[in-house]
Amino acid sequence: MNELAESWPARFTIMVFSALILIFTGLLMLPIASAEGVTTPLVNAFFTAMSAICVTGLTVVDMASHWSAFGNIVIVLGIQIGGIGVLTVASLLGLAVSRRLGLKQRLLAASDTNPMRAHHGPVSESQTVGLGEIGGLLSAVLFSVLAIESMLTLLIFPRLLMMGEDVLTALWHSFFFAASAFTNTGFVPTADGMTPFETDPYMLTVLGIGVFLGSIGFPVIFALYRFAKVRGWKRPSRFPLHAKLTLLTTAVLIILGALAIGALEWSNGDTLGEQTIGQRFLSSMFMSTMTRSGGLATLDVEQMNGSTLLVMDMLMFVGGGSASTAGGIKVTTLAVLFLAAFAEARGYQDIQAFERRIPTEVLRVAVSVVLWAATIVATSSIILLHMTKAPLDHVLFDVISAFGTCGLSTGLTENLPDAGKYVIAATMWAGRVGTVTLAAAVAASSRSQFFRRPEERPIVG
Repeated sequence: MNELAESWPARFTIMVFSALILIFTGLLMLPIASAEGVTTPLVNAFFTAMSAICVTGLTVVDMASHWSAFGNIVIVLGIQIGGIGVLTVASLLGLAVSRRLGLKQRLLAASDTNPMRAHHGPVSESQTVGLGEIGGLLSAVLFSVLAIESMLTLLIFPRLLMMGEDVLTALWHSFFFAASAFTNTGFVPTADGMTPFETDPYMLTVLGIGVFLGSIGFPVIFALYRFAKVRGWKRPSRFPLHAKLTLLTTAVLIILGALAIGALEWSNGDTLGEQTIGQRFLSSMFMSTMTRSGGLATLDVEQMNGSTLLVMDMLMFVGGGSASTAGGIKVTTLAVLFLAAFAEARGYQDIQAFERRIPTEVLRVAVSVVLWAATIVATSSIILLHMTKAPLDHVLFDVISAFGTCGLSTGLTENLPDAGKYVIAATMWAGRVGTVTLAAAVAASSRSQFFRRPEERPIVG
């Protein structure tokens, strides 16, 4: 096992990840995990465990009534492990055993912040987090999880007390909401779901902030903390390029998504049509934020227009930041592709952003990620379309939601046959493991080639 971890960290990570899913499946199948004291069917326990570890939020049972206190604790533990990231957890376990971070553990943790370091060898650009800072990153991960979720819990707690919940129930539900928001899971512990908060500015703002912080990624949080502490925000221009691209692209996508959702659903009486103008803007912004991978819905997705579903498909496919609790191809992947297209249109030889040059290797990885992601989504969609005969827009929406570990649903997933549930579960697994890690694990190794073949250019476009 140690030899596997050192030689093939990607494969080792997938093994750890898969083992955790099986362990949590077994725990959720225990009679003590269900409210009625009966054994949960394998497919439902497996799907819930997968959704929790993958921090997706898609469900096939009633989360508020099916699970017991023990079952809910198992689920919260699962979303915490999934949210922190299996790569980071593996590094922390290595640190706990050896009492120090060796080079292999540092490389393993570094691959969670920059997959190219582990899979493609040394890279020329300035890294988001250097190898010498991985110990600080791991501390930042744990500190950020504890600090942010504690803050969110304290902000949500008084609101639930005002709704009439007793102190212990309000405290538990507050922590559940906080963990669900920050890990971008989207599970809701209350029987009424998000219905009581559909037009609640305070609650939606708190949950939206939690999802945003979880979706930008631990390297960005670490960079913000480091610059605030060391430089006191005096030179924000020195932020790492990754942090700049993540924050800028995320903000642009949230704003454009909110404008598109608001415009397309403005007169839809089943969604925004019956709300006031202020509530429409709030709901549009919240739903756009949830497409980062949050999955907490205040509008009935099933009643949305097909045009809106397509916009949300694109937003969920992109997802959030690298090394974050969000899924998707990641916002930096999209940013690199746009920057490459812009450089080509302007005739630049190099991809440039914020007075920095982005190596061609990064573009190659970005293209690979998009192609792998599109293949996974297309394959799952074709299988489910043939299996269920459901409308394309509903199938595509739920498949992309599963791949992007988002958790929003048109209602298709909970009504799937058992075989369909396994298809969605496999899609969640592929989305959370990450296309780059998955590809690296399949490839097993990179081959060096000591010669170059004659060049010939095919016609493109």
